[in-house]
Amino acid sequence: MKHYTILLACFWLTAIGFSQNPSNQFSLQEAIDFALENNRTAKNAARDIDAAKQQKWETTATGLPQISASVDYQNFLKQQVSLIPAEFFGGNPGEFAEVTFGTKQNMNATATLTQKLFDGSYLVGLQSAKVFLEISQNAKVKTDLEVRKAVINAYGNVLLVEESVVILNRNVETLQKNLDDITAIYNNGFEEEESVEQLKITLSGVKSALSNTSRLKTLAYQMFNITLGLDVNQDTALTDNLETLTLQNLNLELLQSETDVENTIDYQIAENDKTAKELLLKLERSKALPTLDAFINGGYSGFSDSFTFAKSEQQWFGSSLFGVSLKIPILSSGMRTAATQRAKINLEKAEDDLIETEQKLQFEIASAKSNYQFAIEDFENKKENLLLAERIEKKNQTKFFEGVSSSFDLRQAQLQLYTAQQEYLQAMLDVINSKAALETTLNNIILD
Repeated sequence: MKHYTILLACFWLTAIGFSQNPSNQFSLQEAIDFALENNRTAKNAARDIDAAKQQKWETTATGLPQISASVDYQNFLKQQVSLIPAEFFGGNPGEFAEVTFGTKQNMNATATLTQKLFDGSYLVGLQSAKVFLEISQNAKVKTDLEVRKAVINAYGNVLLVEESVVILNRNVETLQKNLDDITAIYNNGFEEEESVEQLKITLSGVKSALSNTSRLKTLAYQMFNITLGLDVNQDTALTDNLETLTLQNLNLELLQSETDVENTIDYQIAENDKTAKELLLKLERSKALPTLDAFINGGYSGFSDSFTFAKSEQQWFGSSLFGVSLKIPILSSGMRTAATQRAKINLEKAEDDLIETEQKLQFEIASAKSNYQFAIEDFENKKENLLLAERIEKKNQTKFFEGVSSSFDLRQAQLQLYTAQQEYLQAMLDVINSKAALETTLNNIILD
């Protein structure tokens, strides 16, 4: 008996271990947090920030000391011949002697240190790298907001089809019972055949809707997995339910929140674009300024008629050089002027785009608030409609079986109920999604 108890306890613990899989169970907030870390678009946005940081250092490093080295080896397969007047060597005037200069082989090793002393484009480049990093960071915020909204939409869609399947299954059971009852009454000669046929039509339509919704359920889970960054066929489970989430998302205070367009991420991105265009204008103007660079190099050269450069007795001759290079742009035939004017035009466009963005955001915020308010009102309306439709269907069902109402009236009441059920589910989903859209537009979500 003792061994049996131990085995039973082990089996129970093992069953619990297999049945619980916390890593694949998500509340809405857990799904959002998971997606912000694992969604592929969000991960790439984070990589863009890392790349921008590297680019910033890359730009900075171009103004720091640069060291390069080179090793050159030359082997004259046939040395160049020079003609020298022969009289230099005691020959006859007017005659020339053939002479070769240097050795057949030589090797040079040189190291050079360069340093920018002044370059206007470098200073603009440093500013641009900083702005580019800000653009990448704002793009990450924008991506995270969109990922959050996509997760909420995907999560809500799964809950919608889950609830729809439950309701449709319940409707099928009710209709099947009604059909069985009315068939029995018909077989006993107390009901018309049309009543049976009406119920069969209704039942067939609901079963068809159930089959379609079951297929949509699979697709909804797959879309949810993709949004989270999971494998498309991963088994996942949702721990929240549609009604609870709807009640949690009824927040009338959000409708009264102050509208500060400058705090929205879309405005900040447009402002980044304007700043970038300003820097491009400064860059074109800086190209008219002189550049000043300093350099110092040192090296050794070796000469030989055969390859003796690896031997210790090879003689090497050292040299060193220091210099400053000043480059002054003088004439570009209007090229720099045209480039500057083009950058100025692009800046003017960016300034207008910023104003346009501000105006559009004010409209989008007002529209999002209106949609959210309508979703709340529609939810309350659809909730009342569902209660009314349930009472009407129940009354018609009672009347039908009492013989005081037709099968047509019952079917109309049933179809009205089924429509009210789906509209109520959709109204709950609209509350959740419209609130997410408003929060995304307002950019008032704190994202880790």
